[in-house]
Amino acid sequence: MMERDDVLALHEPFSQLADFGSCTVAGRVANSEQELIAVITGLGTQGRVFFKDTTDFHYPGVLSDAGFLQEVEHTFLIRHPREVIPSHYVLNPQVTLPEIGFARLHELYLAVAEATGREPVVVDSDLLLDQPARVVRAYTEQVGLAHRLDSLNWSAGERTEWARTARWHDEASNSDGFVRSERQYAATVDNNPVLAGFYEQEMPFYEYLLEHRMTP
Repeated sequence: MMERDDVLALHEPFSQLADFGSCTVAGRVANSEQELIAVITGLGTQGRVFFKDTTDFHYPGVLSDAGFLQEVEHTFLIRHPREVIPSHYVLNPQVTLPEIGFARLHELYLAVAEATGREPVVVDSDLLLDQPARVVRAYTEQVGLAHRLDSLNWSAGERTEWARTARWHDEASNSDGFVRSERQYAATVDNNPVLAGFYEQEMPFYEYLLEHRMTP
């Protein structure tokens, strides 16, 4: 999305707000979820806005804002917990179960579905990596964007948008397209009891979302 010139792409504004207490979007500082929602929806009146965020944090302001749930085209990108959990743990050994994020993702999915009366789009990262052109085309059709082949590749390098949290984005910074990265971790859901517990509890939420994935 950052490669496109027909959308304004924002990087994890709600996560930054939760992590740092404030975030700056298009020159405006937001100090609460309500302020951030107002900034994003205001930008949306001027052109198409895309923002990517995570469910490391809980967002009660989003969950309670019926207008934001209804008026935004929410997309859910899922990745298998077997990969998510050890990759999160290696960067944050103090990670807790809620921070793994699948329960929060499921909660948000249900809130959007209830507010809109329809199932939101779910993108499976495995399908995206295996068939990037087909999945991106299907996704853009779903959300009313023109399909852009030139957005399937980009120049490697750290983006200013994620400078505050750069260590979480090493692989993205070193990539230039959709490529599967097979990483090996010392601690996994198979050999670490804590991570195994996370895996057992998060899998039902992942499997629910997987059942609702978009298939091109």
